[in-house]
Amino acid sequence: MSEQKILYLSQADVASLGVTMKEIIDAVEIGFREIGNGKVEMPPKPGVHTQPDAFIHGMPAYIPALHSVGVKWVSGYPDNYKRSLPYITGLLILNDDETGIPLAVMDCTWITAMRTGAASAVAAKYLARPESESIGILGCGVQGRSNLEALKVLFPLKHVVAYDTLPEQVDRFAEFARERFGLEVTKAKTAREAVDDLDMIVTAGPILHKPHATIKAGWMEPGAFASLVDFDSYWEGAAMKEADKFCTDDVPQLEHYRSIGYFQDIPAIHASVGELVAGKKRGRENATERTITCNLGLALDDMATAPIVYTRAMERKIGTWLAL
Repeated sequence: MSEQKILYLSQADVASLGVTMKEIIDAVEIGFREIGNGKVEMPPKPGVHTQPDAFIHGMPAYIPALHSVGVKWVSGYPDNYKRSLPYITGLLILNDDETGIPLAVMDCTWITAMRTGAASAVAAKYLARPESESIGILGCGVQGRSNLEALKVLFPLKHVVAYDTLPEQVDRFAEFARERFGLEVTKAKTAREAVDDLDMIVTAGPILHKPHATIKAGWMEPGAFASLVDFDSYWEGAAMKEADKFCTDDVPQLEHYRSIGYFQDIPAIHASVGELVAGKKRGRENATERTITCNLGLALDDMATAPIVYTRAMERKIGTWLAL
């Protein structure tokens, strides 16, 4: 019997591979189309919680069309910044879909950031106005940056308004947006400045059981699109209920979270992103609709991205081989 080996990819390895946001968006869109057509196996993610508003989740999925199967074990600890540690950390295991044997273990920090932005971009493709030029980012950490990067791939963004409760985060974000994309950046003094009169809105703060509900009814413009990367933490119920179409990346997972205390004041769900991509439900139908998607973060996003990372690592001979 030949020795079984597994490829280990560190965070630096994964980030060095040159996988582009466009590649990830395309793969994630395939994943959403497949789940919209009932061809993805993805149970609601189980989790454990060692602190209030912290989580460690197991996220398995199988996407037959991409020959991708595996699981991500990921944690989110909102107070980690006080220790100079990242909010999101974890590992992803990619398996062979014919034998079940693990092929690779890879750090998931970069993957989680990129695929979450990609999921917002896929939703926006069906829900936002294609000519959208302005965006408000509330929460200027890793997810704020990755969502901006992904939406810039698909939309002609020119102006970003940045808001965060930590001024240093806004400063770093502004430098990133200017140097990476040449965008005009306004540093907002209030949350409302990052919502008013803007085409797109992304809220990317910590996920909270009890929303701080900073965004109020009347702030979101007709025709605007919003991606909620932090569940409903930033939004009061009345503000979300102004949406003409309220969507989510996965209805069963949202209902699971609702059953354990999240999403207690949201409007009726119009569609999942999979239904939009598969053509089962209509996305934006006119220029004045307010549209919102709640981007929970799905295992299918990870399993759409992981094969690209693994293939690129094999091609470039990057990573460390370990005996199983």
